[in-house]
Amino acid sequence: MTGAPQLVVHRDKELMARAAAARLITKIVDAQSAKGYASVVLTGGRNGNGLLAALAASPARDAVDWSRLDLWWGDERFLPDGDAERNYTQARAALLDSVPVNPARVHPMPASDGPYEVDAAAEVYAAELAAAARPEDHGQVPAFDVLMLGVGPDTHVASLFPEHPAVRETERSVVGVHGAPKPPPTRISLTLPAIRAAREVWLLAAGEDKAGAAAIALSGAGEVQAPAAGARGRSRTLWLLDAAAASQLPPELYPPAVA
Repeated sequence: MTGAPQLVVHRDKELMARAAAARLITKIVDAQSAKGYASVVLTGGRNGNGLLAALAASPARDAVDWSRLDLWWGDERFLPDGDAERNYTQARAALLDSVPVNPARVHPMPASDGPYEVDAAAEVYAAELAAAARPEDHGQVPAFDVLMLGVGPDTHVASLFPEHPAVRETERSVVGVHGAPKPPPTRISLTLPAIRAAREVWLLAAGEDKAGAAAIALSGAGEVQAPAAGARGRSRTLWLLDAAAASQLPPELYPPAVA
């Protein structure tokens, strides 16, 4: 398992988004060069969508072979297909509709107007992940190259909220979330074991409203009380912050220089 999280602090959220997009392009290109494909888990929210928009605007995006990229999601609001609040809908608008992805390699979580209720929909997504896992992944989900997560002001990641049943799940890779404290209350989410299957986990936090969450999660809090503290990658855990989100970090954690 990876060691201590690494922190990169940028001056503001716009610079953070552009730098994170450049970092992601490099990681995808390196993975495709090494093994022929790359596997990435996307996140929604303002920081996740900001990164995707920055990626769409980057001239370097053409370095990616979009036809050899597998895209998954860490969580989804259980709403009808095409709903403006769905992470998949927002990702299409920010990036996916403007690059030549292979539709067969894009894996949105099921929508509420499909044939499944939320718990069955979670099982369907878990089965899709299991089918994509390779023998060398040694698990029920692929060993994603990069899994990105936005960090909520309450320290939630994906749709794993503090003290909520989903954050305690240790066996399943995907769960239906009922009664989420943030609307909409019904969601689908990867669990911490699925998140920790990724080679690299990147946590994105920008803005003063995320400062307390970053400080709590990086100061040794338990994962049930602070789910972001339990999000870590096999080889690397990277926190990408702007200066506002890093403003409450203990001095021993704050990097000496701001990029």
